[in-house]
Amino acid sequence: MFKGSWVALVTPMLDSGEIDYHSLARLVDFHLQNGTDGLVIMGTTGEAATISFAEQLKVMSAVCEQVQGKIGVIAGNGANATAEAVERTKALARLPIDGFLTVTPFYNKPMQKGMVLHFNAVAAAAGDKPVLLYNVPGRTGVDLLPETVAELSKTVNIVGIKEATGSMQRLAELKQLCPTGFTLLSGDDASACDFMLQGGHGVISVTANIAPAAMAKLCQFAMAGEEASARATDAPLQALHHDLFIEANPIPAKWALKKMGLIASDTMRLPLTPLEPIHAAVIEQALAKAGISV
Repeated sequence: MFKGSWVALVTPMLDSGEIDYHSLARLVDFHLQNGTDGLVIMGTTGEAATISFAEQLKVMSAVCEQVQGKIGVIAGNGANATAEAVERTKALARLPIDGFLTVTPFYNKPMQKGMVLHFNAVAAAAGDKPVLLYNVPGRTGVDLLPETVAELSKTVNIVGIKEATGSMQRLAELKQLCPTGFTLLSGDDASACDFMLQGGHGVISVTANIAPAAMAKLCQFAMAGEEASARATDAPLQALHHDLFIEANPIPAKWALKKMGLIASDTMRLPLTPLEPIHAAVIEQALAKAGISV
């Protein structure tokens, strides 16, 4: 079920830094109306690193209540301590979510053997809910190697990976080593079109926060092997794919969503700060190229 366009949803906040549930509901409606296949809540883009777990549970409960099964909901449950990741997983498993996105343990740089034990412990805590691995070496400082992914794919409820290296060679290795039914999702918007055309099953996207309908069409074309239509859909989005990372994600995405009137504030919790004014014109140009008026 984890195929197509999944949005790595931002977490809107009030100027005070508290969660803005009114804007959150508006964002969920935006995706329900624009063809997004599913929501990933409390990942990197959702600022999970600065949001308490009690708040995370409340946000996920609110999203599940609003969605009512109309599209998928995946919960970020990662931590760099296995015991903490297990406890988070057990608590989240009580919610009506469709699965988990579990990032590699960050900062402490475990060995591949340690990551196998870590992910298997999380999978055991997930009960009957599926788990997607998440490999993003640029943020975590550790790389989940294809051979390790292949080993983890033997665990019954580890069903796929969000691979954010942007490497087509990595995709080829994963396709070769993992079972046919193992879901391969891009975690890099700029190369997601190629990823899907070369056999990937979808994307967990930052760009989908801003252009959900276009990302959904891109996924449909690319996964159907309609290369010309996929590239024609992707071309106007390329500036967004790149410029939404002109500062640390999700700083530019929140700025754009505020300009679009979808969230009330682009507030983030420290150490993240709002977009520097010098970058505003760059994001505006990227929005214009994507056909988004603000």
